[in-house]
Amino acid sequence: MKLISWNVNGIRACMGKGFMDFFEEVDADIFALQETKVSEGQIDFKPEGYFDYWNYADKKGYSGTAVFSKKEPVSVSYGLGIDEHDHEGRVITLEFEDFYFVTVYTPNSKRELARLEYRMVWEDAFRDYLLKLDEKKPVIVTGDMNVAHKEIDLKNPETNRRNAGFTDEEREKMTVLLDSGFIDTFRKFYPDKTEIYSWWSYMFKAREKNAGWRIDYFLASNSLDEKLVDAKIYTDIFGSDHCPVGLEVNL
Repeated sequence: MKLISWNVNGIRACMGKGFMDFFEEVDADIFALQETKVSEGQIDFKPEGYFDYWNYADKKGYSGTAVFSKKEPVSVSYGLGIDEHDHEGRVITLEFEDFYFVTVYTPNSKRELARLEYRMVWEDAFRDYLLKLDEKKPVIVTGDMNVAHKEIDLKNPETNRRNAGFTDEEREKMTVLLDSGFIDTFRKFYPDKTEIYSWWSYMFKAREKNAGWRIDYFLASNSLDEKLVDAKIYTDIFGSDHCPVGLEVNL
């Protein structure tokens, strides 16, 4: 089974930058999007052979997620079931017979860490949500999780120590999540791989210089360890300030 995730930073803009070429070529069984930046009715994208699910933010042109699946899920839910967290279209959960598939667009802590306090509350709520799912069946969670976990996961750790996405607080929350029973699938297969990133600032020719961050993930329940085949980061795919990430798994 081939799974793909991509923060498209605006699905309509990405459509004009080669999105469909990659979508069709990669031929994923499940394809997840983050930061779609559309409201209901603003885009008519129903790829043939897929069931599609969208979670829109209340605020126009902001956040949003989507999932396309070749197989129809047993059930679909939107958000965490907590009003405080469910107005920005950040989570979609597809339940299949053998596992849950969750796509997430984790809140950014913002400049001057204006939203770090809220981010910490979100992290605990999201972890609790995943753990409750994991009690029932294994979980695969993917998306822009807005944190570079280790120094190896960004180009310039020294100068980003207190910047959003690389604070001690955010990194610790990722550690706690992994320690609670999840695998960072890319690091499972490539524990020491350097200079492989999934996001680059649009400023300072960051992508040209490969001054990036790995903030897009596929995490999987520990119980799926032996079923994981490979993890990928498609650094040669453009169209957004993020590139797609992938997971192959035998399910």
